[in-house]
Amino acid sequence: MAKGYLKVNVYGDTVANPIKNAIIRILKDGQEIFRTQTDESGQSGIISLDTVSKDYSEQEQYEVRPYETYDLEVAALGLNSTIIKDIQIYDGETAIQDVYLNSIDNDKGTKTWEIPPNTLWGEYAPYIEENGNENANIAPIVLKNVVIPQNIIVHDGNPSNTNAPNYTVPFIDYIKNVASNEIYSTWPTETIKANVLAIISFTLNRIYTEWYKSRGYDFTITSTTTYDQKYTRNGTIYDKIAKVVDEIFNNYIKLGYRMEPLLAHYKANTSESGYLSQWGSKDLGDKGYDALQILRYYYGNEANIYKASVNTNYPYSFTQTLKEGDCNNDVYVLQNALNFIRSSYPAIPMIDNPSGYFDSKTTEAVKTFQKIFSLSQTGQVNYDTWYKISYILTAVADLTKNLF
Repeated sequence: MAKGYLKVNVYGDTVANPIKNAIIRILKDGQEIFRTQTDESGQSGIISLDTVSKDYSEQEQYEVRPYETYDLEVAALGLNSTIIKDIQIYDGETAIQDVYLNSIDNDKGTKTWEIPPNTLWGEYAPYIEENGNENANIAPIVLKNVVIPQNIIVHDGNPSNTNAPNYTVPFIDYIKNVASNEIYSTWPTETIKANVLAIISFTLNRIYTEWYKSRGYDFTITSTTTYDQKYTRNGTIYDKIAKVVDEIFNNYIKLGYRMEPLLAHYKANTSESGYLSQWGSKDLGDKGYDALQILRYYYGNEANIYKASVNTNYPYSFTQTLKEGDCNNDVYVLQNALNFIRSSYPAIPMIDNPSGYFDSKTTEAVKTFQKIFSLSQTGQVNYDTWYKISYILTAVADLTKNLF
């Protein structure tokens, strides 16, 4: 039988608070099939699980579900338990499941979350274009520049549903979540990139035009396919998709001289002009098309990929890729950042007497950080590693500040 993989990360209220020795139980049809505990980084290690052949996610078919599902129960001393149902496991792919456990003092009872089917498999309401063709009727532009925000506010329901909750979600986590709901991680990497770029661009269009805020709503985007893209609270992320997003999260699509990011529409399978066909993009990826060629096939030859600036709470910006042998102030800042993060993640080796020289000990610390946060373990600090370091550093600093 085919095998897929699951990695579980367990936190308290924040990613800066990994939970050691949490009990993890994997269940199938109500029966426990695997049990383990988290390490000092709050992680389970890689769990191997039976699933169906990836052949079923490589072609458009609706007879055999292209993944197997499992339930997850997580418990830790002094914290409320959490159950996540129907985690999807694909052949040869690693699913990453983050679990947040709340204090018993702050919340009562076990929380249960259910992962809905992937949009390519389940039945979802079709997209409704508001005011006709939105690309022809752009909302008044409010923002001056295209900027990647640190967080966005996701309304978990239709816009008019005032009872639906709003969630503040890190931008990069939102993109990973949507992509993991909208496509299959077994697809070619260039196909995944093309679809991720469409998802990013759609999201940035909502931000740039302040589509919902200009209409009096207090959120950035909704979680529904009727109006936007599928977001699942506490949803599973797939390692292959996450790595693509980490690499290109500040890239987006523009058409010609238009100022705004493309409101990049897509459907499972369509020949409709202006829409990317998800299954069609998979076929193009199989034929060797790269991401830009796929995007131009559907959105036209005026489609190009641009970079947006990134808004972060961490005041020190990325300037260059850092590697062993470098010696400068950026390395000194990196070393001190990793040492500070160790207060929450002690598996990261201590860099004694930071000097600004990128030595073997710094390489080891960087590789450990990259392993913990599912980044490519190069030992070098490129843009996506620096962004993750700054994000975790800010979270640890906020946690530390709140303790006093």
